Order: sequence, then structure tokens, then C-alpha cells
Amino acid sequence: MELKWLLCVTLLALGILAVQAHDMDEDNDADDVVDIEDDLDDGIEEGEESKSETSSPPPVPKVTYRPPIPTGEVYFAESFDKGTLDGWVLSRAKKDDTDDEIAKYDGKWEVQDMKETKLPGDKGLVMVTRAKHHAISSKLSKPFVFDTKPLIIQYEVNFQNGIECGGAYVKLLSKTPELNLDQFHDKTPYTIMFGPDKCGEDYKLHFIFRHKNPKTGKYEEKHAKRPDADLKTYFTDKKTHLYTLVLNPDNSFEILVDQTVVNSGNLLNDMSPPVNPPREIEDPNDQKPEDWDERPKIPDPDAVKPDDWDEDAPAKIADENAVKPEGWLDDEPEYVADPDAEKPEDWDEDMDGEWEAPQIANPKCETAPGCGTWQRPMIDNPNYKGKWKPPMIDNVNYQGIWKPRKIPNPDFFEDLEPFKMTPFSAVGLELWSMTSDIFFDNFIICTERAVADDWASDGWGLKKAADGAAEPGVVGQMMAAAEERPWLWVVYILTVALPVFLVVLFCCSGKKQPSAAEYKKTDAPQPDVMDDEKEEEKDKGEKEEEEEEEDGNEEKLGSDADLESASQEEEEEEEEDDRKPASEEEETVNRSPRNRKPRKD
Repeated sequence: MELKWLLCVTLLALGILAVQAHDMDEDNDADDVVDIEDDLDDGIEEGEESKSETSSPPPVPKVTYRPPIPTGEVYFAESFDKGTLDGWVLSRAKKDDTDDEIAKYDGKWEVQDMKETKLPGDKGLVMVTRAKHHAISSKLSKPFVFDTKPLIIQYEVNFQNGIECGGAYVKLLSKTPELNLDQFHDKTPYTIMFGPDKCGEDYKLHFIFRHKNPKTGKYEEKHAKRPDADLKTYFTDKKTHLYTLVLNPDNSFEILVDQTVVNSGNLLNDMSPPVNPPREIEDPNDQKPEDWDERPKIPDPDAVKPDDWDEDAPAKIADENAVKPEGWLDDEPEYVADPDAEKPEDWDEDMDGEWEAPQIANPKCETAPGCGTWQRPMIDNPNYKGKWKPPMIDNVNYQGIWKPRKIPNPDFFEDLEPFKMTPFSAVGLELWSMTSDIFFDNFIICTERAVADDWASDGWGLKKAADGAAEPGVVGQMMAAAEERPWLWVVYILTVALPVFLVVLFCCSGKKQPSAAEYKKTDAPQPDVMDDEKEEEKDKGEKEEEEEEEDGNEEKLGSDADLESASQEEEEEEEEDDRKPASEEEETVNRSPRNRKPRKD
């Protein structure tokens, strides 16, 4: 028990000492600031310089940046490391059906380093302004045609200031004779739209493609199902994330974030609305017959209201057994005029009417059970039945819920290869955002997964490595958090010391079992120190003792019989011994001369 108390006191003392030590450090820091100021007044600055040198953090491991280079055939690759927008076209278009003040695509784009970059020289495309329309695009090295090879599009996004409402998605602009990047706007035809988008608490990762109806020639947007993964972190952690879309010729697709699949499916089965329309549709000209009966239950036409059914009986009646409480003040009203109220000076009876004091609760009723006219409380009427209705029975004429008949869909078609979309020849960003400084980098469009992975490793992989090298370890993060919140020292100490305390408590503080020899033979009751196992051993011992006693009783019975036979033999021997001397004495007496009879002559 002493050990337990000692450990508790030690833990408490360590926590108090940790907090006090942190407070003393802060006080010392403040004193140091004052001393340094005094030294500066005296012209002494060497101490401060040496202190700043000794307190500087250790150097961060450096990750050298090198612009990524494609390792295979690509249709588009852009790292922005040249520091210019060469090859990109800023849109000068205007949105339709929008006020002239906000219709222009006048949002600014610049090539910059990231704000908190760990890779000097790594530049990207930054959407600088907020609350404006932005549009910028660039031509591919050659148009992408959907045939027998996959499509892979990949790029990086960093919401440097977080994101309130806006998107960071890309559009793959369809190859058309009318395509003019200088007039790129929201109505410009695109083949695929892909990327993150957020407004409010709605976090999205778009994958939309425009499918051409083979019968009508019209395009319709097909949206991928929403991913099951939680996307919030990608919008809020202010880190660079890698977005990848993989489309395969077998119509399967994968959406990856940071090289982890967050959504997948098939163009034929997992798009909304579906690529192919239904074979049959409901006949729009079909009408429900007037005599169609959709009622599964109907009132029983043969049912009759019982004669004793009183529909006029009230639901509540006065309780005849209730008695007015004693002390009820019948003559006192519940509310009375406030005697302390005074008519306002500006009260005009001609305009405001006759002034009356406001009503307050009657003070006399506070100590009484009630005031005013007493009324019996209302209770449920046992005879109340309400309005009579006939019971419901099955409708023999029920025909089910009517539905219009099905007819062949005149617009039906079957496209089993939706992967073969409209070729595209440019990539563009057409965005509106309420947050500035959205960072884009390392765009690539290719057909080989290995090429995209190598590009990601040389770009996003270096950013991730640099961020990991710059971030403090777990211990460093815990120490930094404790510097801001000193009470965490107590949590850390308890977290480390508590398991040790529990181990010591359960392993080293068991009760010592006193031996039987230590107890004196007294009439005082002895402590019960047996646990469940010893009780079982005791039960076994008692059984063994009972068996031994039974065996002993049998042996005792045998020995008693032997003793009885031996005693009988001893008694017979004693009787024989007793008889032997008596006969010898008789013979001796007979032989004695005194006992001889005289012989007659």
C-alpha cells in the first residue's frame, strides 16, 4: 500500500514540477528580454547574438528540386518551371447572360513559387485573384483520339489559403473547327471535366464526360457516382495533392488522389444518367380507366352502428369524486391590479383611453391552494366512443396500383463503347472562386501508367518528401504543442507513467499470504486469506480426508475385533493359570502328612 501512495505522489509531483518549470522558463525568458534591453542601452550586444546563435533550430534536411521530365510519349506535359506562361492563352471572352461588371474573364494568372515552398525553384500556375472569372488554356502536342489505349490525366492542386467556394477542375476541350482558345468560356465544348470542387460543406471530385447521342447527335453530360471516401482533408490541409483520372478502353475508370484510389467504376453502369436509355418506356398516352379500383380496403357495407353507441358523449367529464381543497379562497381573484403602478406622466386619456394598472398575481394566493371559483377537474369519460365508423374489410374488386403500359422506347440506342468519346485537342481551366492563390502544377496527359507514375514521383513525390523532411517528428510536434499549452506536460507524464504504475500495481502489490504456522492457537477469529483456487484445494482435501476416515474406520473395526479376540484369549489363559495353582495346591494339601487319614489296622 505504501508503494501505491508513493507512486501517486511521485506522478503528481512530476506534473506540478513540469508546469512550474515551463512557467519558470517563460519568466526567465521575460527576464532575459529585460536584461537584453538593459544591455542594449549599455551598448552590449554580444550576449544577445551568442544567445540567438545557440537557440537557432537545427538545419532542415534539404531536398533538391529538379524539373520533371517525361519518360515516355505524352500528349501534354507542363511543370511551369520556366517561370513563364509560354504556350498558354488567356481568355478574353465574356459570359453570356451575366452583368457586364462580372461577365469578363479578367481574373489574373501568374507563375509563382508556392507561398510556403520547401523546394526552391519549383514553380506553378497560380490563380491570383478572387471573385472573378478565370479562363486559361493550352494546346496539346497532338489531339487525343480514343481508340485502343487508355487515357491518363494527372495534375497537382494546392489550396494555399484553404477554399470557401470554388473549383480547381480541368476541362479537356473537344477538337472542333470552332475551337478558339482566345474565346474560351463556360459554353466551350469539352469532352471531359475532372477535378476537385467545393462550396459550403459540399466536397466534390468531378468526373463528367459529354456523350454524343448516336441517334440525335446531341451531347449529354454523364456524371460519375460520388466517391465513398471522405474528401474534406484534401480541401482543408493546405497541402499539395495529386489528382489522377484513368480511363480504360474496356470502359472502366479509376479516380486517384495522392496515388490512392478513391472512386472507380464503369462508364456503362456507374454514370448518371445512364449512357444507354431504357429499351421500354411508359406510354405517355395511356390513361387510367375510370372504374379502376386501387383501394385494398373498403368500409364494410353490411356493418351497422350498435344501438348503445353514443356519438354525443363528451371525451372529458368533471370528476364527481373531487373535493375542493381546504383553504381555497373563492372570493379572491387570481390576478389583481398592481398597487405600486403609477400612471405615466405622458398618458393622454383622450388618445390612450382610461389608464388601468397592470395585472399581477394575487399575493394572497401564494400561500393558498388556489383562488377564484373552484371547479372540478376534468377526467377521461369512460363511456366516450367517438364517431362510429364501419370496420374495414378486404376489397374484392381491388385491382392494384395502376401503371401505364410499357411501349418500346423510340429513342433507344445501345452504345457499348462509351470510352470512344469525342477527341480533344486542348486543356483548359475555366473557374470561379471566392478564394485566391490556388496553385496548379505538373499537368500531364498520356496513355501509359508508368509514365504518369514517374512524372508524379519527380514532381509531387519531391514535394511530399520535402514536406516530410521539414515537418518535425512526433516527439517534436508533441513538444511544440506543449510549449503552447503547458497543461499537456501533465498529459504526457500521465500517459507514460500510468501504464508503469498499473504494471507495478498489479504485479508487485499483491497481498502476502500468511502461513498457518504464524497463527497462534487462540479462540480469536483468523482472517480468511483463501482465494478460489485454495477453496477448491480445500474441498479436494476434505474429500480425501473423508476417504481416509472411512478407510480408518474400517481398519479400526478390524483392530477392535482383533483386540476382542486377543483379550478373550488372555482371559482364558488367566483362567487356566488360575486353575493350575489351585489343583497343585490341592495335590500339595493331599500329600501333606496332616491331611493323611490313619490307616486301620
